[in-house]
Amino acid sequence: MKIGFDAKRAFFNHSGLGNYSRNMLQLLAQHYPEHQYHLYTPSNQDTISFELQGAPIIKTPQGWTNRKLKSLWRSLWMAKDLQRDGIDLFHGLSNQLPKNIGKFKGKSVVTIHDLIFLRYPTLYKKADRMIDTRKFRHAAQAANRVIAVSKQTKADLIDFMHIPAEKISVVYQNCHSSFSKLVSKEEKTQLSTTYHLPQNYMLSVGTIEARKNIGIVIEALQKGAIDMPLVVVGSPTPYLDSLKASIAQNPPKAPVIFLHNVPLKHLPGLYQMAQLFVYPSIFEGFGIPILEALHSNTPVVTSQGSCFPESGGNAAQYIDPHNVESVIDVLNKVLNDNALQKQMIALGQQHLQQFMGDKLAQDLMQVYQYVLNN
Repeated sequence: MKIGFDAKRAFFNHSGLGNYSRNMLQLLAQHYPEHQYHLYTPSNQDTISFELQGAPIIKTPQGWTNRKLKSLWRSLWMAKDLQRDGIDLFHGLSNQLPKNIGKFKGKSVVTIHDLIFLRYPTLYKKADRMIDTRKFRHAAQAANRVIAVSKQTKADLIDFMHIPAEKISVVYQNCHSSFSKLVSKEEKTQLSTTYHLPQNYMLSVGTIEARKNIGIVIEALQKGAIDMPLVVVGSPTPYLDSLKASIAQNPPKAPVIFLHNVPLKHLPGLYQMAQLFVYPSIFEGFGIPILEALHSNTPVVTSQGSCFPESGGNAAQYIDPHNVESVIDVLNKVLNDNALQKQMIALGQQHLQQFMGDKLAQDLMQVYQYVLNN
């Protein structure tokens, strides 16, 4: 079978959709090497390096017009190349399909990661919402099958875009394999020195924005006088200024440390040294950092609702992300109970079995086979 992929994110995005694309491509190539994988990307220059088992075929725009108008090639004209290359099935890995996908005689699948821009429209610019709504709706309607990365995203596709439930398959994702590998004592010591880390700390990872809601954890440290440093890793937004102002006005008992531009290779060590991972987000499509923490044998505290019970299962402890007293209670409960922490870690290893690479590759291939046979 010849399978084509919209691989732009795999080659150009360092996190998020890029990680998902690279991980799924690597799993498929590893577990199903008998198929031929064609990766369509606007350019193969200055890209992120990643390896696939076998010999994937990288396809870039051909012809003067396509090379000069690469974004239009990806969004409008790529279907002609799929047809020319004899692709049996095309998978849009990042929420969209070419607008002319109807001219492609093969089958198509699209992965939709979340519809947060529709659930929380005030967090997004109106123009961005309009563009994404049009792209996502077109892809979900045009595809032969829609893959949702969680049951929550499937429910949102049904509620907001009226995609029939029977057209949607839920296929989970996993985090980078590096989070399953034990970081050496020497590496941990080096990381502690590099980032000036305290001996014990809580960790949170994710863009420092209002939806991620790390402010309520800082408020819990202030009101609950919790004596445990908090390390927050993520890209800054204007929301960070309000957090720093709050800390300056009412310093918590233990310091809050903000780290930006932390490379992926350093994250496993940061997770493994943490006493607790806290993820108080209001809403996510899936919540990959929860899996990163579980793989790192770090107890997880996260939010009720949304996709979080899918990601954390019975291994996590859950807070009301709008109630600071709830955050104080759960943090104290976990931090002060070593037996509970060990139980959470053990349950986490059990919960992770449904996110193992061989299962995810099998689930994805079953979707492909279903589409090709129907």
